[in-house]
Amino acid sequence: MVVGIDATNLRRGGGVTHLVELLTAAVPEKHGIDRVVIWGGMQTLAKLPDRTWLEKVNPVALNRGLLRRTWWQRFNLSRAAYAAGCSVLFVPGGSYAGNFNPIVTMSRNLLPFEWQELRRYGGSLTTLKLLLLRYTQSRSYRSADGVIFLTEYARQAVVNVTGKLPGKTEIIPHGLNSRFQIKPRDQRSPGEYTVQQPCRLLYVSIIDQYKHQWHVVEAVHALRLEGLSVALDLVGPAYPAALDRLQATIERLDPEHRWVHYHGAVPYEALHKIYAQADLGIFASSCENMPNILLENMAAGLSVACSNRGPMPEVLGDAGLYFNPEKPADLAQAIRKFILSPELRDDKAKASFERSQQYSWIRCANQTFSFLAAIAQVRQK
Repeated sequence: MVVGIDATNLRRGGGVTHLVELLTAAVPEKHGIDRVVIWGGMQTLAKLPDRTWLEKVNPVALNRGLLRRTWWQRFNLSRAAYAAGCSVLFVPGGSYAGNFNPIVTMSRNLLPFEWQELRRYGGSLTTLKLLLLRYTQSRSYRSADGVIFLTEYARQAVVNVTGKLPGKTEIIPHGLNSRFQIKPRDQRSPGEYTVQQPCRLLYVSIIDQYKHQWHVVEAVHALRLEGLSVALDLVGPAYPAALDRLQATIERLDPEHRWVHYHGAVPYEALHKIYAQADLGIFASSCENMPNILLENMAAGLSVACSNRGPMPEVLGDAGLYFNPEKPADLAQAIRKFILSPELRDDKAKASFERSQQYSWIRCANQTFSFLAAIAQVRQK
């Protein structure tokens, strides 16, 4: 059995991380798979592990711009997959318009499927891109032999748009790299937080319209006005319009940058060091498919103040405190509860750490290749 993987338009971020971790943990022979062939750009393929069963193929077009890559996927990938003897083609990017079958695709981005979130981008090119993705991915999901979802919430959100999908569906959450695992620390009492050593709040995520970092700044400012010693670290790349809004809020509330620190993007390989320096995690997103950053907070032994939207309650369960991400006062209340109660912090940190242990890349890889093999076998019959 031969599995093909389409990495045509996976260039950076979570898509590449997923491939790296998946193929690092995979043992395809356990599922009757002899070979895995992956087509992708040179930079993407260079990040993947070397395995005797893994063949990396780099067509020249996949080192070019989006138009050339999309053209190659549409008109050349199917032929390449048939020539390689593929039994099934896995398309983790979500969109596929070729004629190969069987196909297994994957839902990674919910923004195109949640209208209230998509509307945050107004009349922009981003909105147009998301609407196009809504069309291409909906078509791909309807025609696929199998679709992998990361959470039950995501499956329901997509099906509400596409209608019932004719192919098989499976929920396979992403895993978590073991370097993020840090056992919960001893909790300081409220009186131990000082101006020199404040309670360090950490929010790791891209600065974007649905991430609400400006509301987080407002919540922390309110707590400081109450006399609580808190400081906020923001980490992540930025969508320009959202960054402008965040910086305007910071300039209004902390013009001397004494307690808000925006660190920009930090390499994935170094993120665990950032978590190790925090006292409390914040996750204020209102749209997620699978909140990997929430998992990282949980595994890092942090108690988490978490958005009550999307799949977050499905992932965190009762191991955190929830808030409305668009109401700073709601977030301030959750943080205040944590700061004033070391016992609450300790209980939630231990509970979320324990809950995070069920998410592993080995489990993800086993479930993924088992599903791919099952789809291939059904079509062979």
